[in-house]
Amino acid sequence: MSEEIIYGCQQNLISPDQELAAVLEFICSESNKLTNSGIYYARQLFFETKKIVGKYDLEAEYKSNPHFQALHSQAAQQILRSVAESFKSFKELSQLFRRGELKDKPRPPKYRKPQGRVHFWTP
Repeated sequence: MSEEIIYGCQQNLISPDQELAAVLEFICSESNKLTNSGIYYARQLFFETKKIVGKYDLEAEYKSNPHFQALHSQAAQQILRSVAESFKSFKELSQLFRRGELKDKPRPPKYRKPQGRVHFWTP
């Protein structure tokens, strides 16, 4: 019997003041930059060596990165782990494709748009 994992998402509408909006914008921007940095490293590793980045490899590589240090360490670690997980998924899909069990050839994860932002609702 396989275990099914269900993830949920909750949307919270807030009306931040100017100072909080600036802090949230900064955190989202740093998160986006760290994600793209991790994707860059993982893509370079894949294209140069055909190896997939390990779960903790990105953390070790980016611990001194300013985008990593701008965030709480647990949040930064989770961001990089999700990058590694997306490359692991790419590897597994590639194996399925090579065995003929998948119709379309998978592509390595792409970069996020540079302007990754949070949108605020104003009444």
